[in-house]
Amino acid sequence: MSRHIRLWLQFDGTAYHGWQVQANGVTVSQTVQDAIEAVCGRREALKGCSRTDAGVHALRYAASFFTESAIACQKLPLALNAHLPADIRVLSAEQVEENFHPRYQAKSKTYLYRYWNSPVASAFEQERYAWRVNAPLDHAAMDHACRLFEGEHDFAGFMSAGSAIALSGGSTRRHVYRARVERAGSELRFFVTANGYLYNMVRIMAGTLAQVGTGKMDAAGVQAALDQAQRSLAGPTAPAGGLFLFGVEY
Repeated sequence: MSRHIRLWLQFDGTAYHGWQVQANGVTVSQTVQDAIEAVCGRREALKGCSRTDAGVHALRYAASFFTESAIACQKLPLALNAHLPADIRVLSAEQVEENFHPRYQAKSKTYLYRYWNSPVASAFEQERYAWRVNAPLDHAAMDHACRLFEGEHDFAGFMSAGSAIALSGGSTRRHVYRARVERAGSELRFFVTANGYLYNMVRIMAGTLAQVGTGKMDAAGVQAALDQAQRSLAGPTAPAGGLFLFGVEY
């Protein structure tokens, strides 16, 4: 009898070309499918909660697959991890409803972007896990500006050109429930929770906030990028290494 299994994963995306299976590079999805095939005896389709880009990480990522294997859910994490590289871990597994979809049924997703704000590189906070910004960042100004993202807006100004939505003419309106910037010593953390995201939206938000933090842009400039929905008015796209999928709510 077929069962629908949801996995909660954690991964370091540095070595992967994102989540989605691609013909020209190793992806997280492909690697997890390899492990499922080794443990369950068949290669199964795997659906994920987000199409993370190359180099982006996840602290808590949801994915699901159908299987006829009778292996108990509580035994699946250890079994799968035995066939996975150390930079991908299955945290837990549970049986879910047949119609569950990890992406379309998500009520919200939270992303974390990490900045390392110091002229001296850390031996631990390598650029694969944080964006090192040498110039002092004004945490209070960034926190004030990021709250402008809250609410429902047209985020076309915070979307990379060439995205599928831009090409298809789909809606670029999204609802941000919460946005905050916190400081812990030399590390700044930008958290954003929304009902959905456009292509590179969080990285462009993070790049824009860095401009605010260094005084190259003010809150009025962020508001203008939102109001006029023009990519040229927002800041640069921040490096992928600082971005983590922090959590998903269903």
